[in-house]
Amino acid sequence: MNYLAIDTSSKNLTIVINYNDKLHKFFDQDCGVNHSVSLMQRLEDLVEENGVDLSKIDFFVSVVGAGSFTGIRIGVSTIKAFCIAYNKPVLSITSFDTLAYNKQNGKVLAVIDAKHNGFYVCGYQDLNVVLPPQYIDGERLRELSCEYQLISATTIEGINCQQVCVLQGLITAIEGKKHLITTDIESLVPLYVRKSQAEENR
Repeated sequence: MNYLAIDTSSKNLTIVINYNDKLHKFFDQDCGVNHSVSLMQRLEDLVEENGVDLSKIDFFVSVVGAGSFTGIRIGVSTIKAFCIAYNKPVLSITSFDTLAYNKQNGKVLAVIDAKHNGFYVCGYQDLNVVLPPQYIDGERLRELSCEYQLISATTIEGINCQQVCVLQGLITAIEGKKHLITTDIESLVPLYVRKSQAEENR
């Protein structure tokens, strides 16, 4: 099946297009906070360079979080717009999935560094969620490291955490979760594990 997937949930920018059984990929490891500027240009370049007809995409994919509040909104709204424009179904993938699907077996804790000694985590056993997404501190993360193998896209100071590739994890997660493709576009919503700083300061 042909699909277009984007991940703007972190400082990375990931775009994957599977078209006529060929994978076309763009990955910027340090897009920072420039997703709103870079996304559409990079996407247009990838489409044009590879002769992709977006009307022939079978479904669209968005990484819905956890991660950067602004980045998540950009990704979700962009993919939702494509789904509406081309009348195609959607698949939601979490940021935790892009980590966990690098490990097909075992008990792993997908860890996203939320800074200031805070972490978004989700626990998996053989790719099944056994610990729902939550926000924890460094002390709790160290406790969980006794039970889980910790995996992350980045190094975490003072924590023994294996680095994995979110690009490959996204591709694998899409293949593993295609049974969750839906025509309910409104089901595509951001995964916010905690309130934004602005909301907390109200």
